[in-house]
Amino acid sequence: TSATNDRGLPPPAIPMKRIRGFTLLELLLVLALVAAASLLAMAAFGGGMRGIRLRTAAHDVAAQLRFTRAVAISSGEPQDFRVDPRARRWQAAKGRHGRLPDGGDLEFTGARELQPRDGIGTVRFFPDGASSGGRLRLAANGGGWDVDVRWVTGEVRVHRIQDAP
Repeated sequence: TSATNDRGLPPPAIPMKRIRGFTLLELLLVLALVAAASLLAMAAFGGGMRGIRLRTAAHDVAAQLRFTRAVAISSGEPQDFRVDPRARRWQAAKGRHGRLPDGGDLEFTGARELQPRDGIGTVRFFPDGASSGGRLRLAANGGGWDVDVRWVTGEVRVHRIQDAP
């Protein structure tokens, strides 16, 4: 028996729609484009993993500088943040310390009067929030990051350095 509608006619034929998916070739092409875009992005943002490590280290140092400033304000006592570019180490308030990544150049610029010994830099934060000021530059492949501390306000900023003209 065949199904009929109330007029006794067979139901209209439903055209078969072609279900279209993605071919393997199309998927591989998209993956290749994503991989190429990722490589270009890594190259543009500081040389891949080295650039990522430098950026992370710059932000970590900035956080520790801000912490040292906060301790100076809350304790009412001057606090020092020290950095040794040769040994690639830093020391902040309350015994905090850490390492800077290998590879690339590290350069500290700050008040010479506060250097405990040659090659070691110090940023001193005062109870009013001011500081002695300074800059730590983490550079590689013509780019990198500067961590700046303003001497009047003690404000800490991180910004990208560009290739030399």
